Amino acid sequence: MAAARNIPPVNFGHVEEGLYRSGQPNELNFPFLEKLQLKAVLYLSPEDPSTEFGNFIADHDLRFYHLEKQSRGMPSTASTVSEEIVVTALKQILDIDNYPLLIACNLGRHHTGTVVGCLRKLQRWNLTSIFEEYRRFAGSKLRLANEQFIEFFDTELVMVPAKHPGWL
Repeated sequence: MAAARNIPPVNFGHVEEGLYRSGQPNELNFPFLEKLQLKAVLYLSPEDPSTEFGNFIADHDLRFYHLEKQSRGMPSTASTVSEEIVVTALKQILDIDNYPLLIACNLGRHHTGTVVGCLRKLQRWNLTSIFEEYRRFAGSKLRLANEQFIEFFDTELVMVPAKHPGWL
């Protein structure tokens, strides 16, 4: 029997201790994800996850937050996520009971990048560093509308719980 390979999902990254980001994982990535001992997945794509990824989530009894699908306000466009989704995502990210947590969207570029960028703003990173990180994952497909969203995102909309991650 061949040894399981540890192949991370596309655009995988370590955001903070116990907090990860990526594109939608596939079967090749599942052994890698098992090593992370995830408790929850925050999924930011309007489409349902693949059947394989959905089965992985169910088989490992992970909490699954599909925010784009749950959004009740104006639907997100292909280029930006809504303020409502970002605020809800940050609420889940700041809940340490969800850790270890994976933030994912289709390719781990735009929706994930926007949410992580707003998290960085909440952490008081400077905009140059936030945009550098966003661009590293977006590559040549960067969207200026997402950078503008991050720049003008009002962090006062986010309620930081008393029991929050130590890195905040």
